Amino acid sequence: MQIPILSGIYTDDNSDFRTMYPRNMIPVPKENGIANGYLRPAEGIEQFSEVDGVDRGGINWNEECYRVCGDQLVKVKSTGEVVNIGHVSGTGYCNFDYSFDHLAINSGSRLYLYDGTELKQITDPDLGKVKDFVWVDGYFMTTDGEFLVVTELNDPFAVNPLKYGSSEADPDPINALFKLRNEVYALNRYTIEVFDNVGGDNFPFSRVNGAMMTRGTLSPSTCCKYLDTIAFVGSGKNEPCSIYLCSNGGTQRIATREIDQILRQYTEAQLAECLLESRIVDAHQWIYFHLPDKTLVYDAAASQATNQQVWFFLCSGFGEGRYLAQNHVWCYDKWIVGHPYQSNLGTLTNASGEHWGDVTEWSFGTQIIYNESRGAIFYQLELICLTGRTIFGKSPTISTQYSTDGSTWSNGREISSGKTGQRDKRLVWFQCGHMVNWRIQKFTGTSESRLSVARLEAQLEPLGA
Repeated sequence: MQIPILSGIYTDDNSDFRTMYPRNMIPVPKENGIANGYLRPAEGIEQFSEVDGVDRGGINWNEECYRVCGDQLVKVKSTGEVVNIGHVSGTGYCNFDYSFDHLAINSGSRLYLYDGTELKQITDPDLGKVKDFVWVDGYFMTTDGEFLVVTELNDPFAVNPLKYGSSEADPDPINALFKLRNEVYALNRYTIEVFDNVGGDNFPFSRVNGAMMTRGTLSPSTCCKYLDTIAFVGSGKNEPCSIYLCSNGGTQRIATREIDQILRQYTEAQLAECLLESRIVDAHQWIYFHLPDKTLVYDAAASQATNQQVWFFLCSGFGEGRYLAQNHVWCYDKWIVGHPYQSNLGTLTNASGEHWGDVTEWSFGTQIIYNESRGAIFYQLELICLTGRTIFGKSPTISTQYSTDGSTWSNGREISSGKTGQRDKRLVWFQCGHMVNWRIQKFTGTSESRLSVARLEAQLEPLGA
């Protein structure tokens, strides 16, 4: 019999069935003659550059990669060479946008403009503190959390105090700004309002009546542009936080019950300091939400193909741990990422699964195997995989465990996953015991055994009449 592997099941101490998403294995919905989908290994991270500080964000401007590392704006060349441009203050994630003439960087509560030659801070006192900003119709629009402020059309370093606007449908603070279809979206804590450029002598933007949404985001780092909409982490009034998309004048929740249960393990203050970002590659449409100890990834394309929400985890090292790549920027035909703790920049690669030279662990589980309470004998389990792509000279193993309650697991049973070139290697476990009621299998390996898993086959003998 075939056992589903794209997501598994486990149980918790609250007597609840929970979803076990793959870790460092990417679900791919694809007809291949063996199954309707498979799990492929996640990308590795290779060292690209050393910088003078922890990465805080980046952007592709004029086909070159610019990043803020520590307190420096730098340009990263295609060779990995790093050129320091100038000092920016503040800590935490930075926001970026650009006009025809300037690259703009919001670092801390300040806004800096770089014209390709000189980096200057906007020091006009009427600008106030900058929590987030966006460039639209020739203006840099900023917010301090209370007001919407625009710079002058003929001088981006000047601000007219008469040209202040606000988002007043609800008294919640403004947390982020986005430009979408040339309209400005003000993402407040509990609402989202849309503004359009109508011109005039004072504040040139007017609220679009009827476009307000009744959920909002936590901070500038917990929302991102995604396809033709905005993804955000937040909630409405009197709701716990979840993950949403702006959709047709409303909001659509993309988090599953399992994702919501994971988010409830963190306080709102902790979630507000996390990072949401998007990435589109190889027909995948991913949203990354970087939590302190793991990264949740949603795939819209796979969700549409399977008619269910497709999620998986990314972690570095063994077990659950922080994913050591963030602030993805596509430039020079590669993905350039920053390390969340160290002064390093890296690139993503499909050639290996190691993160910054260290081996990582992957795992996935199965749905419950059930024979109407009559039990079964497990003669054989076989993973149908693409083998023979291991690291040269290595002889890695993979292991399986089972659980009869979804909480406690048996000792692992290891087998060889084959060496480089052993592409006809079969991954089979014999004499795998029995079950009295029901059973769950879990499989674990490392990036040294770089496998794509298409199917799990079990040879069983049912017990009882």
